[in-house]
Amino acid sequence: MWGMDTTLPQDRRPETMDEALREDIRLLGRILGETIRAIDGDGAYELIEAVRQLAVRFHRDQDQAAQAALEATLAGLSDGEINKITRAFGYFSVLANIAEDHHHTRRWRAHQVAGSLPREGSLADAIARARADGYDNAKLKAFFQTAYIAPVLTAHPTEVQRRSILDNLDAIAALLNKRDRLAETREEREEIEAELRSLVLTLWQTRMLRTSKLSVLDEVENALGFFEATFFTEVPKLYAAVERAIGAEGLPAFLEIGSWIGGDRDGNPFVDATVLTEALARQAERALAFYIDETRKLRRELPLAALLAKVTPELLALAADSPDRSAHRADEPYRLALANIQARLVATHEALLGHKPTVQVSSSVRGAVAKPYAAPEDFVADLTVISHSLLSHGAKPLAQGRLGSLLRAALVFGWTLAPLDMRQNSDVHERVVAELLEVAAPGTGYLELDEAGRVGILLRELGTSRPLVSPHVVYSAGTAKELAIFNAARAAHLRYGKRCIRTMIISKTDGVSDMLELAVLLKEAGLLRPAEGALDVNIVPLFETIGDLRAAAGSMDELLSFPVYRALLAGRGETQEVMLGYSDSNKDGGFLTSGWELYRAEVGLVEVFAKHNVRLRLFHGRGGSVGRGGGPSYQAILAQPKGAVQGQIRLTEQGEVIAAKYGNAGVGRRNLEVLVSATLVATAEPAIAEPLDPRFPAALGELSDGAFAAYRNLVYETPGFEDYFWQSTVITEIAGLNLGSRPASRAKGRSIEDLRAIPWVFSWAQCRVMLPGWYGFGTAVSELLETHGPERGMALLQSMFQDWPVFSTLLLNMDMVLAKADMSIAARYAALVEDEGLRERIFPRIKAEYERTRAHLLTITGQKALLEQNPALRRSIINRFPYLDPLNHVQVEMLRRYRDQAARGGAGEASERIRRGVHISINGIASALRNSG
Repeated sequence: MWGMDTTLPQDRRPETMDEALREDIRLLGRILGETIRAIDGDGAYELIEAVRQLAVRFHRDQDQAAQAALEATLAGLSDGEINKITRAFGYFSVLANIAEDHHHTRRWRAHQVAGSLPREGSLADAIARARADGYDNAKLKAFFQTAYIAPVLTAHPTEVQRRSILDNLDAIAALLNKRDRLAETREEREEIEAELRSLVLTLWQTRMLRTSKLSVLDEVENALGFFEATFFTEVPKLYAAVERAIGAEGLPAFLEIGSWIGGDRDGNPFVDATVLTEALARQAERALAFYIDETRKLRRELPLAALLAKVTPELLALAADSPDRSAHRADEPYRLALANIQARLVATHEALLGHKPTVQVSSSVRGAVAKPYAAPEDFVADLTVISHSLLSHGAKPLAQGRLGSLLRAALVFGWTLAPLDMRQNSDVHERVVAELLEVAAPGTGYLELDEAGRVGILLRELGTSRPLVSPHVVYSAGTAKELAIFNAARAAHLRYGKRCIRTMIISKTDGVSDMLELAVLLKEAGLLRPAEGALDVNIVPLFETIGDLRAAAGSMDELLSFPVYRALLAGRGETQEVMLGYSDSNKDGGFLTSGWELYRAEVGLVEVFAKHNVRLRLFHGRGGSVGRGGGPSYQAILAQPKGAVQGQIRLTEQGEVIAAKYGNAGVGRRNLEVLVSATLVATAEPAIAEPLDPRFPAALGELSDGAFAAYRNLVYETPGFEDYFWQSTVITEIAGLNLGSRPASRAKGRSIEDLRAIPWVFSWAQCRVMLPGWYGFGTAVSELLETHGPERGMALLQSMFQDWPVFSTLLLNMDMVLAKADMSIAARYAALVEDEGLRERIFPRIKAEYERTRAHLLTITGQKALLEQNPALRRSIINRFPYLDPLNHVQVEMLRRYRDQAARGGAGEASERIRRGVHISINGIASALRNSG
């Protein structure tokens, strides 16, 4: 585990890329091991190593003797010892993650330095492919002028790492980068290793778990950390790279970061008007602090004298209003102009937030009286004056440096960093509208009306400016809360501008009335004004279940047929956004059926929107795990059906995936570049995902039907399955872990229907079953082969894998999930089920389906082993087993102890210690799996 026997000499450079990764992992493992030995003694060190070796033996041999030895060892450990083992393997997993992330950045840079052919997913590769499809610079510029690409950060209860831990890990990553690029001598490398030792020591003695549950505003603060770590620097750099590549300047904001955190109240009772207002205020404070600090730094970098540089009249006018009256800077117009800009930013901060900024302000600006900016566009205009002046006298490098980055940042981030989406369940909107109508016109009986009756009433309400809400009525608490948050959104528009909240999403949309209900509520808050034909936000339906996906195209066809709605849409550029839910459709119908129905829904939506001549923007509600639509973003975007991208795409970034993708600046830049590149390629090559053979969609439909039946039969039709799930996974313990602000279930009880998709998938990942990412595929293939004949059927499936990205993407994602699953470990979790008969009825079915799925997948893909076609990921997963498997074995032992104590009515210090240990193991396994929720 610790790698002490194979560490390279400190003055020797690794000869290959793979050797460099191994060296980093060994180095970090060795430092962690030595830290544990120094603090906790040789006994603790040796015990951890003994458990690791037993876990490796169990994984290799999978025999009764290996299992008995491992179980006996773990059963003999004290609670304190077992917690220490869990922490050790958990921290080793996150250190290995850092080494891998650093390695990916190293390979990316090495590829660029070597001048090789562009890598798939890179901007250079995407532009080259677009040019091959007839995109010259003018057409590329037109694409970026109309494109809209937005990863949207969401807070979910799979985000396991504390901010303190993440900050420590960021520092370790920075040192690995410094060691690679700047440490040329033995002394320099020793100094870096000493710093690494300090950080690892701090890590080992830092509490891994939160002592209290996160609040929504805690989640907001966590998200803001990624702007400082990555987005403030890397988003402007990516804009600059695009502009250089296509010979353009001043592109509009084609890439933005979005957020749900503080606006998503679907099932989260803690999001209200106060939280929404405070979330936006914190985002604004972080944005303005960044701008104020950057202008301060720019002042130091631009001491250009008017005597030596002929500046523009506009720059002189900007400088003339400067609060800086120092004689020492009287002939330095850029510094004077920037003092003016900074003073106005400070005034804007005070006007918007009601207090002075805490960030450092230039001495000449402190106490200055200045006019606040009315809008971020005015701030951008002043920066543009400086840029044009620099360009006018040949100072292009200065215009493109910090100033260019600040200009792009202001353009993209505005006053509030990220547009904040608001989301609510359609059932809530329905109840609120029903109450408003009943109070305004008693006897309306809205809830008793059919869909046509509801739509008729809602259209009538949208045709008049008369409000439904009366200030003289006391509404129910739920209705009052909803009305307050809509009013808070309207107030935010007036304070920060309309870009601060641009989208409102309706969860569980199953008909047109769901969308019109939101429109009526927007009207009540002044966000929709019928007399003006004005709609200030996007009304976005979220189709989630299999049934809803099948009805999506019909619902949108009906909505777009209403003149009153089309008139509102005209004011929003004739673009309509539709969100598709990957998580709930998977929980509802299984992995394969979810993927197929999502594809069919997109095809139907493309046809409907073309019929109505409305531009479609799809918002993909993907999770981190394959069971919730996760997997490589590049392949997922390219697998979209023809016409589904059109330069417009939004997708959620959820849970621990946010830290994995954007916690490190280099990795974050690559992930943002991949999104932009994939969107360009999918737009330039719209037929890339079209089936080459008309038999392909029909065959996938057959597979979907078979997989759907198998999945539903197990999950929803097998007596006792709910009990099996709750006892064989950590779902009960997840509910008590302080991971996120949202409850694990939408309603009280153990129903799988009410359980959120996130903890559903997360729990199956923890016990290494990964059921939502593959179950039903094996049965479906067997049935297809029986129908078509083994040879003909398999030949068809192999052809689909080779020639249809939709199918190959599904299978490659499943390949990754199966590689992370382990039925031997899963069997140990199954043993936690108290009813032996129930256990024997269910687990053998799961195991048999896994073996069937694995065998068919290997045959279809032509592989001899899982992930054979992805050696880098295969190596990564294999390298994780020595510290991932022990975490699972330890977790099983702790679950048994904790539940036994609970059954005996035990409480107190011992029970709390075991509970904490279970939670540490959940944290560690999630980190090791990386995309588990």
